[in-house]
Amino acid sequence: MISVNNLTLKYRNGKGVFNLNFEVKKGEVIGYLGPNGAGKTTTIRALMGFIKPDEGQAKINGLDSFKDAPEIMNNLGYLPGEITFLDGMTGEEYLNYLAEVRGMKDLSRQKELIQMFEFSPSGSIKKYSKGMKQKLGIVAAFMHDPEILILDEPTSGLDPLMQNRFVELIQEEKARGKTILMSSHMFEEVERTCDHVLIIKDGHLVAHADIDTLKNSQRRGYEIKTTNNEQAIDILLKSGFDAKPLNDSIEVYITGENIDNFIKTCALFHVISLDIKAQTLEDVFMHYYARGNK
Repeated sequence: MISVNNLTLKYRNGKGVFNLNFEVKKGEVIGYLGPNGAGKTTTIRALMGFIKPDEGQAKINGLDSFKDAPEIMNNLGYLPGEITFLDGMTGEEYLNYLAEVRGMKDLSRQKELIQMFEFSPSGSIKKYSKGMKQKLGIVAAFMHDPEILILDEPTSGLDPLMQNRFVELIQEEKARGKTILMSSHMFEEVERTCDHVLIIKDGHLVAHADIDTLKNSQRRGYEIKTTNNEQAIDILLKSGFDAKPLNDSIEVYITGENIDNFIKTCALFHVISLDIKAQTLEDVFMHYYARGNK
């Protein structure tokens, strides 16, 4: 449904994407992941036909993304990373305009989505908060029930409740056989929705992994305070753990299978407190790269 073949697109500053090759099959949800500036949005813009590749080709449903862009849009839902709207419109006017352009007669899906994300599309869009604009963008992308969806940081600006609501929407669409390519910085979002992940770094694809592989590469971080941090670090290092001082505490990262050994090792010194450190998707990337995955 989505294919990228030897895609290269260079900017004047030397950045861009280089010789990309991947496919998204019908009914798959693929996470497109990487640090900021890695090339995710550039790839998506090429898929949308906004920019012409220097080399290679991008296709959606067998059609050339650049040459056949108008035809592709009929059955495609797109949510950009930076949403811009027509000036002077209310949310309702914007959605009705899109419905008219798409030739939609049935607006029931639009109403379902508005209710799902608990917002009113009345009022001037220019006065909307970031979260409200994101909700409007989500409704606009999904309301015509497209077969293929391309989503660039879809939960940016949403509160945790609405982020969870979005995950539920993706799960529903996945169950209905939709094909989805989604860039994200949220590990939980990717973990709960995606079948596979593509990881891009510096414009090059460095990995294509199933979600379980990425989960196994995620380390758990802990912050420990002890009565003797220097002694505790020495014990942890000798036991094979990645431990280092952090202000008046100790920072330790472990993989899932070492939790039991970690707890037993902590019993060898006096622990004052132990807190779990939140790990970002960026941390997962860095550890994944450090392991030499290509």
